[in-house]
Order: sequence, then C-alpha cells, then structure tokens
Amino acid sequence: MSTTIEEVRARQILNSRGNPTIEVDVYTIDGFGRASAPSGASTGRAEAVPFPKGGVKEAVKKVMETIAPEIVGLYADEQEEIDMILHEIDGTENFENIGGNTAYAVSLAVADAAADSYGLSLYQYLGGSMNSSLPYPLGNVIGGGKHAFGRATDIQEFLVLPVGANSFSAAVEANARIHRKLKRILGEMDSTFTGGKGDEGAWAPNISNDDALEALSKACNEVSEEMGFECRMGIDVAASSLWNPEKEVYVYERDGIERDTGEQIEYILSLIDRYNLIYVEDPLHEDDYGGFRELTSKAHGCLICGDDLFVTNVKRLEKGISMKSGNAIIIKMNQVGTLTDTWRTTRLAQENGYVPVVSHRSGETEAHHIAHLAVALNAPIIKTGVVGGERIAKLNELIRIEEELGDRARMATLKV
Repeated sequence: MSTTIEEVRARQILNSRGNPTIEVDVYTIDGFGRASAPSGASTGRAEAVPFPKGGVKEAVKKVMETIAPEIVGLYADEQEEIDMILHEIDGTENFENIGGNTAYAVSLAVADAAADSYGLSLYQYLGGSMNSSLPYPLGNVIGGGKHAFGRATDIQEFLVLPVGANSFSAAVEANARIHRKLKRILGEMDSTFTGGKGDEGAWAPNISNDDALEALSKACNEVSEEMGFECRMGIDVAASSLWNPEKEVYVYERDGIERDTGEQIEYILSLIDRYNLIYVEDPLHEDDYGGFRELTSKAHGCLICGDDLFVTNVKRLEKGISMKSGNAIIIKMNQVGTLTDTWRTTRLAQENGYVPVVSHRSGETEAHHIAHLAVALNAPIIKTGVVGGERIAKLNELIRIEEELGDRARMATLKV
C-alpha cells in the first residue's frame, strides 16, 4: 500500500447555515480523503482567521495553486511534516494568509486519506482501537445568544450530559428524549412558542434564563427516571458576547440585568448550586484568566470550561494552566488550523488535568470527522448537538464506532 499523495482538489460548498465553506479532497495511490470546514457564530478573538481576504473562493484558489504543488508527492502519513508545510506556506501565527479553515480542511483530508490507504477507520489510524473509549455526548437543547433570534435567552446554550449512561447509544437516546420533552414543556411555559430552533437545532423560546433552567431541570428529571440513569445539566454562557468592556459589566438584555465581574461569578456559582450543574462553558469573557481562576476555585463538582479563553491554542492554555484558570477546554480544530496543533493542545490539557471536550461549531457540515477525533484523542465528552442532519451525522458515526469496537466498547472515564 502507498500513502503517496497524487492529487489535491478543493471546492466551495455550503454549511448548515447555507453559508459558503471549503471542502478538500486528497487522493493517494491507495486511498482517498475528504474534509470540509465548519464555522462559528460565537468566536474567540484569538482564533485562527477562518479564510484569507477574498473569502472561500480565494481559499480554494490557494489550495489548488499554492498548497497542492507543495504536498503532492509527499506521504499522507507524514502528518506533522504536512502540517508544518501549511504553517510555512502561511507564514503567520493565525493563518491569516491561507485561512484556518483552509488548513483544517487540508490537514484533516490528508489524515483521512492516510487512514483509507491503510484500510482503517480514522479513529483507528489516529489513536488505535485497543484502548479507545467513547465520549459522553453533550447536547444543546435550548439556545439563545448568537445562536438564536429575537428575544431568546441571554445565555447561549442550555446543555444536557447523560453521565450515567453505560453505552453511547443509550446516551444519545437520553439526549433526544430530553429534547422532545422540552417541546411540550416550553409550549406550556411560553404561549408564543411555535417550535422555533436556533442554529444547532436547540429550541429557541421567548423565556428568561431562569425559566429555561427550570424547564430543562424538569425534562432531565423525567428522562433520568425513564432511562434509569443520571442526566445532568450544563450551560454555555458565551460571556464574551455579553461583556461590555467600556462599562466593565455583563449585560443580560433579555433579563434586563447588568453584572460586574464579582456579581457574574456569584451568579454562576448560584446556578451551579441550585441546578447541580456539571458543566459551565465561557462563564467570563475571553481574557479574564483571573475570574476563571476564582470561579474554578469556588465551584466544586463542576467543569469550568474555556472556549473563547483558550481557542485550542497551546500558549493560551499554558497561561490558563499556570493560573489554574478552568479545568476543561473546548477542542475545536478549526480554531487552530491543523491536526498536529490540535493534538498538542489536547495532550497538554490531559497532562495537566484539564478535561478536553471535542466540539462542533454552530455552522457545521455533514462531515463526521470530529466523532473520530473524540475517540482517537480519548476525550471524555463530545459537544455536537442533539438533532439536525449535520449533528446527527456525528452521533450516528459514534454509534457505528461503538458497534465496531464490540466487546471493547466502553464509555470514557469522566472526572469532575
């Protein structure tokens, strides 16, 4: 078998919002790989630049005219070398010239082609299958913020995590049941609710943050009783979207409240205590390492997760580790560009006791690669929605991986 790259192609396709993005094909002598890049609405300031000036069409041109000539003839299983070449071609720290999404699609398509050349699934090729574990699915079931429209909740995501499930398929079923029950519960709470959804398939009702938490608590309790295992709650505050740097307050427009940093920390702690939250993402703005440290030291039995804070970046994570800011990290490969960079950040997190959460973006494609990444990286949580074709693609792929693992299939160890 040969992993020699023979051809690279790129094209413009659409993501789940109907916006253009890039897809890359890599052909080796004995294999084929394809990857497409997602995009986020709530993005960290320190993320890689998604596309070069000129947008997706310019990114496609750069793949065909600049990147392809440099990697054709190389071996697809030389991942680090190819990812280093992508950095060298770009020449900036944040992929300003070729785009982080461009690097993402090329890097992942190369890995996909190498796996296919060896006749392996991507998770097997990247991480082996002997010690593979399946992540718990973290699902967004009520949405607001930048993922919804009108007078939705200020908090961006209300999440469920079926921590008591003994199989991935049972965990997926639990999340789907909670989502279905919420339609009835939200309809009873909000007479104007017509079943509207946000970008990730989460319900988008016209209710307060507290009412959303009460509705979710009721649904979780009902499903926990039905399924016979515990389903816990979480939130993604997306606090950078609420932060007013001039007034130095978090502005909750829907609830008509402003909170300074101290009040924000106390508010989040009160929610953790009242609703037994297991997960809180981006509770403070993207540069508040000190606030994250204070909250992490005071919150017990809850993951304090940085997304905009860390943006899958080794340097930002190193700062967080040194300050003890947070205890979990969102892993989004397109925030940093390449598979090698993603791997290094994840390993650094694990070596220092941070829980890696492999995550989708709100603007997704039907590609299922992050399901394989979660297993290969031994990430105990995957955040990839509950419903919607582009979300279901990842969940169904993990069900297939669970079946492929057979007797070796086991759920990840999740320490909180």
